[in-house]
Amino acid sequence: DVQLQASGGGLVQAGESLRLSCAASGFNFDDYAVGWFRQAPGKEREGVSCISNSDGSAYYADSVKGRFTISSDNAKKTVFLQMNMLKPMDTAVYYCAALHYSSSRYAYLQDFYAMDYRGKGTQVTVSS
Repeated sequence: DVQLQASGGGLVQAGESLRLSCAASGFNFDDYAVGWFRQAPGKEREGVSCISNSDGSAYYADSVKGRFTISSDNAKKTVFLQMNMLKPMDTAVYYCAALHYSSSRYAYLQDFYAMDYRGKGTQVTVSS
């Protein structure tokens, strides 16, 4: 069975850090781009960052550039999102999703439901 399991969320104060993990199984991880999406209360889901597991390229939303770093451990089939200097505006449920044979930018631009595989979310809450 295909699974994408997001974890690592929590409650932190503004300026602190969190590291999210997305553990994948059931598909050929190396052939996919994996992205993080988030949905804040009352807002639409939006792309945060994506990484191509085939070439390692990454793409970021303007709102997180310089603060978030996406990385992938292909051997462990896990994608990480290191989130530094967190702000209250980063409060959301974070989801990971995978798209076959995609560049990081193309995957980032896709609607969450257009991704081939989608996981359940992990809550990130940043207090001021």
